[in-house]
Amino acid sequence: MSVLAAKAEKEYGVRPNLRDIRPMDGVEFGYALNLTRCIGCRKCAHACLKENNQSREDPQDIEMSYIRVLEMDRGAINVETSSMYYDPATVPQPDKYYMPVQCHQCRQAPCTKVCPVQATWQEKDGVVVVDYNWCIGCRYCMAACPYDARRFNYKKPTIHKEAINPNQSYLSNNIRPKGVVEKCTFCLHRTREGKYPACLEVCPTGARVFGNLLDPNSEISYILKNKRVYILKEDVGTQPRFYYFFDK
Repeated sequence: MSVLAAKAEKEYGVRPNLRDIRPMDGVEFGYALNLTRCIGCRKCAHACLKENNQSREDPQDIEMSYIRVLEMDRGAINVETSSMYYDPATVPQPDKYYMPVQCHQCRQAPCTKVCPVQATWQEKDGVVVVDYNWCIGCRYCMAACPYDARRFNYKKPTIHKEAINPNQSYLSNNIRPKGVVEKCTFCLHRTREGKYPACLEVCPTGARVFGNLLDPNSEISYILKNKRVYILKEDVGTQPRFYYFFDK
């Protein structure tokens, strides 16, 4: 870790607190998103960029966020007809609803099965991780993911040292090099220490719910038992740990 921290300090001028934070026993993380409440503001996507040390100097860098917020026609369920290129200053539109999509941390994750160098795998708390020092950038995992949840680093991240998040984990938000594929890890550097993901904390409408699926008293367990839950692309058989629901 000290070698990687020293390398980051040399390249970016900030020495990160880089750790290898392991999963906890008796914990399986799950995420649920209330489609009734989401207003499409994209604050979650911007918080994700900041928390995970991604480039955010260019307006186009929002496309590198692990979170895509899709604008959908009311009544539509086909994400292929949605758009992520809308003006967030004009939301919410009365004839639209908004669906954030990110890594679903699938139980049957196709991305892990196609990696030729075993650089990506699923940990016991359900989080699918990537070792960026092993990744060869072949992008097979991107092709395999039905949720378009992985991002390829075409260039070295551009981040001023004042904007770097120094609280980093080896398998999470350490600054990735050019030429690797990266993804959401449910902010494991936060959640494995009892905090919420950054995207949840900034949501202005309380549309996001996160917690331990193995705890019958957790909020996420309550949602799955009592709400109308929708699984995106359920027919592909990935068995995700990311759910959508409605208030009514």
